[in-house]
Amino acid sequence: MILIADSGSTKTDWVLCDNGNIALRVKTQGFNPTIQDSDDIFSILSEELAGKIDATAPEKIFFYGAGCAYDSANKRMHDALSRIFSTKEIEINSDLLAAARALCKHEEGIAGILGTGSNSCLYDGEKIIDNTPSLGYILGDEGSGASLGKQLVSDCIKKQLSKEIREKFLKQYNLTVPAILERVYHTPLPNRWLASLTPFLSENKENIEIKLLLKNCFTQFFKRNIMTYRHSWLPVHIIGGIGVNFATEIKETAESLGLSIGKIAESPIEGLVEYHSKQETE
Repeated sequence: MILIADSGSTKTDWVLCDNGNIALRVKTQGFNPTIQDSDDIFSILSEELAGKIDATAPEKIFFYGAGCAYDSANKRMHDALSRIFSTKEIEINSDLLAAARALCKHEEGIAGILGTGSNSCLYDGEKIIDNTPSLGYILGDEGSGASLGKQLVSDCIKKQLSKEIREKFLKQYNLTVPAILERVYHTPLPNRWLASLTPFLSENKENIEIKLLLKNCFTQFFKRNIMTYRHSWLPVHIIGGIGVNFATEIKETAESLGLSIGKIAESPIEGLVEYHSKQETE
């Protein structure tokens, strides 16, 4: 049996597979070993996962996660998992490689993540050969839920949107300027909170002002991340909730820039099951 995990900033999907068939699914909170130490991760794994999956069941573990792009972070994740499971075969990879493997399989393509955060890569069918750094929600993450939420809040406060839309947004979320500033600057994980505001954009995306906000944000994603690869003939595949919820706006924006959108999926987990099951039989 193999255990595959796809971990984002908010949640982790775990699937235990037997010869390509999913035997068990478990959800836990997300992990980021860049900002969490091994003991913190182990504590969460012990509480939310250990009692649900037999520690001796997985023969191999493939963990894909946000923040799993550097040796030091990967070691922290590996150490925590090795304290839970008995197998020595644990492979730690980035969530970006998960997107590429799930969407492109063994074909050349561009894979993007549009969820709470955003990222992208150029994939040659086997490995990532180029990556425009995400830089996180303060310096980057264009097109992500956090970025869309940040733009919405900023445009409301700075009166870049009509009075009708501003009042509707603030009333719906019971927000004031002091409350927004407190939530962003003085409470943990402001990126998740900003991303939680995107349902308002989805509910009002036929409004011309919201439509323009979305187009501007997705244009920034493509121009600052995707077009830097200079492979405009390749399809751009997208993973993530923002990709699914705003698929029409993303496709329209891409087409206006001379790009084409390939697959859009909320999660890479099904594609990863297919990818690794095929690997096991080869």
